[in-house]
Amino acid sequence: MTAPATTSPPASTDGVEPLLRLSDVHAFIGESHILQGVSFTVAPGRVTVLLGRNGAGKTTTLRTILGLVTTARGAITLAGEEISRERTHRVVRRGVGYVPEDRDIFGGLTVAENLRLAQRPGAPRERLALAHRLFPDLERRAGQRAGSLSGGQQQMVAIARALVNENRLLLIDEPSKGLAPVVVAQVTEALTAIKGTTTILLVEQNLAMAQALGDDAVVVDNGCIVHTGAMAQIAADEALQARYLGAGTRT
Repeated sequence: MTAPATTSPPASTDGVEPLLRLSDVHAFIGESHILQGVSFTVAPGRVTVLLGRNGAGKTTTLRTILGLVTTARGAITLAGEEISRERTHRVVRRGVGYVPEDRDIFGGLTVAENLRLAQRPGAPRERLALAHRLFPDLERRAGQRAGSLSGGQQQMVAIARALVNENRLLLIDEPSKGLAPVVVAQVTEALTAIKGTTTILLVEQNLAMAQALGDDAVVVDNGCIVHTGAMAQIAADEALQARYLGAGTRT
């Protein structure tokens, strides 16, 4: 298919090169051509929100950056170094944290054990203290098996696992999914607190949460980038929302 014209973000922000750059990235799952020439940049110290309908290719984009899905064509660079075909553990060692949509915590282990397993060698103690400060419930429930936590608490564990290391880029996939509004507010507050201290590429179906957190936005539709720009611009553009996100829905 031919992608609609996009508004491309600048190659740099105030003279600073993007931390992450995707250039004409194609990816397949089985025989399905999911990403069809995806190109966008993520500026350092900002929150870029990846928006689109279900099945548009948002999660596949994150998984391709992380190396969980193979880049068939195109290039992905992190701080100017290509990571397109690196194994996932090597991408993680470069300082990329991932909070998957399905959380992927170890239900049979305690909260403390989940966080300890996530820590890379040499991770500063201050990072664990930060996770506890943002999510006090996790410190209080350190000895509780993670599988017995509420869905909201499990999401906190998933995010905290990414925070216990000094990651320079966080890939966060739909942190509000299935959560009660009060928990969404807690998660939004926690992510707001780390804005500016790390770079975040966020997939989020909840437009209100995306607007609260996002600086920049990238809209994907059928595996193609159809719009990029300021999050505030997309939040104010009802026609764009109706066309690509679904008017009256969470996206």
